[in-house]
Amino acid sequence: MTDNRETQLLSSVPDGLFIGGEWRPAEEGRTLKVYDPATGGVVKEIANASPADGMAALAAADAAFPAWARTAPRERAELLRRAFDLLQERREEFALLMTIEMGKPLAEARGEVAYGGEFLRWFSEEASRVQGRYGPSPEGTGRMIVSQHPVGPCFLITPWNFPLAMATRKIAPALAAGCTVVIKPAELTPLTTLYFAKLLEDAGLPAGVVNVFTTSTSGAVSEPVIRDPRLRKLSFTGSTQVGRTLLEQSAQGILRTSMELGGNAPFIVFDDADLDRAVDGAMLAKFRNIGQACTAANRFIVQRSVVDEFARRVTERVAAMKIGRGTEEGVTIGPLIDDRAVAKAAALVQDAVARGATVRTGGSAIEGPGTFYEPTVVSDVQAGSDILREEIFGPVLAIVPFDDEDDAVRLANDTEFGLVSYVFTESLARGQRMIERLETGMMGLNVGVVSNAAAPFGGWKSSGLGREGGAEGIHEYLQTKYTLTPNPF
Repeated sequence: MTDNRETQLLSSVPDGLFIGGEWRPAEEGRTLKVYDPATGGVVKEIANASPADGMAALAAADAAFPAWARTAPRERAELLRRAFDLLQERREEFALLMTIEMGKPLAEARGEVAYGGEFLRWFSEEASRVQGRYGPSPEGTGRMIVSQHPVGPCFLITPWNFPLAMATRKIAPALAAGCTVVIKPAELTPLTTLYFAKLLEDAGLPAGVVNVFTTSTSGAVSEPVIRDPRLRKLSFTGSTQVGRTLLEQSAQGILRTSMELGGNAPFIVFDDADLDRAVDGAMLAKFRNIGQACTAANRFIVQRSVVDEFARRVTERVAAMKIGRGTEEGVTIGPLIDDRAVAKAAALVQDAVARGATVRTGGSAIEGPGTFYEPTVVSDVQAGSDILREEIFGPVLAIVPFDDEDDAVRLANDTEFGLVSYVFTESLARGQRMIERLETGMMGLNVGVVSNAAAPFGGWKSSGLGREGGAEGIHEYLQTKYTLTPNPF
C-alpha cells in the first residue's frame, strides 16, 4: 500500500506518450499497468503505444533534427546543465519513484540519481568540445578538413534495472552531439523515463528533440522504427539474445549501433589479496541493485588456499542482510523484478546443488506478496553448472576455487561474454598481467564498482559494441566528414 507521499508523486508522473512536445494518449486509448514488485500491486496505468504511435514519435524526431543539429553547442550544453540542476532539486522524488517501480532500496535509488545525473553534467561539458582537424595534405597540394556531425535521429531502448541512469546515459550524449531521439523504456519500469521527459520539458527542451513511447508490445512497435530510413542510430541495453535480433533489423538501414548486452563477470580473489577489501568489494559487485545489473559479479573465482575463509566471511555478511520493500528502514535486499526472475534464480541454485555445490545461506524464494529471493551464497560450484554459464541477475553469490594464475584466467575467460571483470590482489605486477589477459572491456582492480560517467562503459565479445560515457560516448552519436580544399598558396 502506498502512503500519501507516494500517491502524490505517482499522480504527478505523466501517463501519456511524449511526442512532438505534447503528452498524448496512445492510439485507440490502449493502456498498460505498472506494478510494484514488492507488493504485486498496480501503481499506475499509462499509455500503451501501437506501431503507429512509434512511427509518430520517429516523425517528430526527424522533423526536429535539422534545427536541433544547427543549435549552438553551448545552447545544447546549457539545456543539459539545467536538466542536471533540476534533477538535483528533485532527487528524492526520482529515488522514491525508482524504488516504487523497480524495487531497489531507497539508498541505492539515491545513488542512481547521483550516477544518472553525472551523465547530464558530463555531456553538458562535452557538447562544446567536439573537435575536428585542419592541415595540409602530405603532398602540400591542398588542405584537409576533418569535421564531426550529428548522425541524425536516434532510437534508444533502455532496460528496467536502472531506469534513470540508462536514460540519461543515452539521451545526454545524443543531445550534446546535436541528435534528436525516440526513447522506449522497459515495460516494467517506464515511469522514471516519463518523469524525466517532464523534467526535460521543464528545462526548456524544444518540441520533438526527445520523444518517449511506452508499450507492452516492444517488438511490434520497435521494428518498424528500426527499419525506417529516417532513423540513423540505434542504442540498446539489454540481453545479448535481443541485441542480436536488433542488429539483424539494423543491418537493412546500415544503422550506427551501440549495444550494451549481457555479462558474466568473473570476480577473482588471489591468495595475496586483502580479504577485508575483497569481501567489501564482493558485497558491492554482487548485491548492488539486488544483483540485477549487467556488471554484477557472477562467478567468484577464489584461490584454493583462501577460499574457505573468503566463503565464511561473505556468508556472514550475506546472512545479515535485511530483506523487504525498498522504502523500509535498513533494507538492503528488495524484490526481484518479477516472478520469472525469482524462478530463474531458484533454478540456477537448484542445478548447482544437484551437481554438488553447497548452499551456505539462503537458497529459497520467499512467499509473497512480492517477488523476493533470499540473498544466497553457494560454494564448491562444479564445472558445467548453469550458474557459471548464465547471467544470474539475482542475489546469488557462486564460489569456484582455483589453483594458480593460469587456472584463474582460464576460468574467467571461459564465457562468450566480456563486459567487466574484478580482480583482487596486492601484487602490482599480477594486476598488470590481469589487465592484459582478461577478455573484458572493463576491469575493477581491488574495487567492486567501476561505473563512472567520465569512463567508457562497454564490453568485448558478446557483451556488445560501442561505448557509453567518457570522451568516447559522444562520438557514438557523431559521424566524420573529410573535405579537401585547394592549396591556398
